[in-house]
Amino acid sequence: MNKSSIPAGQKVALSLLLDDHRKAKKLFKAFEDAKDDSEKESIAREVCMELTVHTQLEEELFYPALREADDVFADMLDEAEVEHASAKDLIAQVEGMHPGDDLYDAKVTVLGEYVNHHVEEEEEEMFTKVVSKKIDLKELGEQMKARKEELMQAAMAT
Repeated sequence: MNKSSIPAGQKVALSLLLDDHRKAKKLFKAFEDAKDDSEKESIAREVCMELTVHTQLEEELFYPALREADDVFADMLDEAEVEHASAKDLIAQVEGMHPGDDLYDAKVTVLGEYVNHHVEEEEEEMFTKVVSKKIDLKELGEQMKARKEELMQAAMAT
């Protein structure tokens, strides 16, 4: 989804999520291109933190707002939450490992594949429907921005 095509009432919320999606894709690509274990570990830790914050933001604010806005989102949101659960499981596994451990690279790679699939569905189906249904996300976008800052500060402190 192109950010320039997002209506003003949805721009902050959807742009924030789109930016997260782009960042995750870049991090997975960087992991793929990493030359040594310390670089891989640093990238994997960052992507796990970013994804943890992103999923929490969606589950706390974005998904409930869509559920409330229109029943048309119910099945998509149910799927998205199941995908989040799978991603969280892989994140926990990756966070408990180190490069060189059996299956470390494979788990990060599969996490990236899960995330790419999830991103594609959100952007092509969910976000497109949000725009076509003219769901007002102006206030939600500001809440999401503030909450993301809180979550990132807390994540960086640990």
